[in-house]
Amino acid sequence: MGMDGYRRLLSYNERWVAERTADRPDYFSRLKDNQDPEYVWIGCSDSRVPAETVTGCQPGDLFVHRNVANQVIHTDLNMLTVIFYAVQALRVRHVIVCGHYGCGGVKAAMSGRDFGLINRWLQNIKDCAERHQGELDALPDEEARMRRLVELNVIEQVDHLAKTSVIQRAWKTEGRPWLHGWVYDMKTGRLKELVTRTSTDLPHPVHRFDVGE
Repeated sequence: MGMDGYRRLLSYNERWVAERTADRPDYFSRLKDNQDPEYVWIGCSDSRVPAETVTGCQPGDLFVHRNVANQVIHTDLNMLTVIFYAVQALRVRHVIVCGHYGCGGVKAAMSGRDFGLINRWLQNIKDCAERHQGELDALPDEEARMRRLVELNVIEQVDHLAKTSVIQRAWKTEGRPWLHGWVYDMKTGRLKELVTRTSTDLPHPVHRFDVGE
């Protein structure tokens, strides 16, 4: 493609704008002044899992945060800021953590290789594998173990969300948002729900905040 292949993105944008405004002349003007998304998407940075495309969402529907292996890490100011703003200001009704089979981050965490700086980010997944070692060891092969660890990682990140004060406060005062753990299968294009948590599914008492009324 050469170095000027990026121009394809700009020319596609021109066509996309023309198609949108042909169908609806106010397509962009109605979006520019405010946003009112119903969902937050915490997904993997993998280029094969585009949030809007796989869910059929339009601009304005999804508030998106993506990182390697869709992690919810309590010291990640970027992720926490997204969640805080989406829950407090945008008042979203659903937070979706979506992982995917064949995730390179999960594969790297299982490999035992030294990836330098990346090791710190993958530690969360390694800890998850350690906690579920018995279940993973009982599976027949490496592929099955990796698929299951992808699922376990998603479920654990949903649990991490439930342990944040911002989610607990919104749960107590308004009964929202629902938390969802999904997994995407790139071979079939299908999403599968693994877990749903609502305001009655509080974490272990040690993780509960006195969030008041």
